[in-house]
Amino acid sequence: MEVHNNGNSAEAAATFAETHLNCIDLGSPDTHKSVSLIKQACLDCGFFYVINHGISQEFMDEVFAQSKKFFDLPLSEKMKLLRNEKHRGYTPILDELLDPEHQVHGDYKEGYYIGVEVPEDDPEADKPFYGPNVWPASDILPGWRGTMEKYHTDALEVARAVARIIALALDLDANFFDKPEMLGTPIALLRLLHYEGHVSDLSKGIYGAGAHSDYGLITLLATDDVVGLQICKDKDAKPQKWEYVPPVKGAFIVNLGDMLERWSNGVFKSTLHRVIGNGQDRYSIAFFVEPSCDCLVECLPTCQSEANPPKFPPVRYGAYLSQRYSDTHADLSTYKKV
Repeated sequence: MEVHNNGNSAEAAATFAETHLNCIDLGSPDTHKSVSLIKQACLDCGFFYVINHGISQEFMDEVFAQSKKFFDLPLSEKMKLLRNEKHRGYTPILDELLDPEHQVHGDYKEGYYIGVEVPEDDPEADKPFYGPNVWPASDILPGWRGTMEKYHTDALEVARAVARIIALALDLDANFFDKPEMLGTPIALLRLLHYEGHVSDLSKGIYGAGAHSDYGLITLLATDDVVGLQICKDKDAKPQKWEYVPPVKGAFIVNLGDMLERWSNGVFKSTLHRVIGNGQDRYSIAFFVEPSCDCLVECLPTCQSEANPPKFPPVRYGAYLSQRYSDTHADLSTYKKV
């Protein structure tokens, strides 16, 4: 199937093919098949679908409905919940600039960050990305907090199940990524996203979301039925070839992050992706699964040898992630009233 974009530029008006991705059934007892399918996907493009993950369609629909209720609030109300230095709260349109080489402005999307709830008086709250969440008042959005907290908990369990299959695909113990410094005490950021009905014009540097790879271990993406996500399987190709990832009802679209590429010594791919707007409102929910701030990410023993030494230096994840967010998000001081 091919999808036409309604943009004005030559590239935006081009026809992009839809890609085919492997589908991992978390309800399947055939672990060997799941490992084989994930390994193939991780070697090929770093994207795959996950089905039968244990989160009901009814609850997913409720999370999307609650997300829409938030984004439907007046901008003045949303700005009261502007993201803080811990990256919790609302991110306005144009707040994030992911591909400065090609984007004239920031992304034409608005978002809302929710992380692991850490009380302010907890010593862990002193670390980057840890702390209390920012919540809309319950009289404005009743039940909103409870829905999002449950989704965060449920999505993290799905992520751990996927990570166990990835560990087996890397010839590691299935529980390798369950260690305290990894997914035992992770930075797990839920981000509600709303792409307003802009039409992307690539010749003018206007994108729903600029081309980027994700930073952590894996990302779970739930999306509505509006096409928009594109991936580039070979970022070094000239010209780059972009393909749409079709939404699949009830499935997560899962992609690998930069840390998994580092852990695997480049064997598994953290793939470029972007969002192209076609004039329709689009809602998605990203769940970024990251190791803890203190995690030292270095090449796995199963992914290196004398003939294939580590390609990346070890990196402390908290410092790496802080730098990436600083590079891509607007300075909070720009939002202060004069």
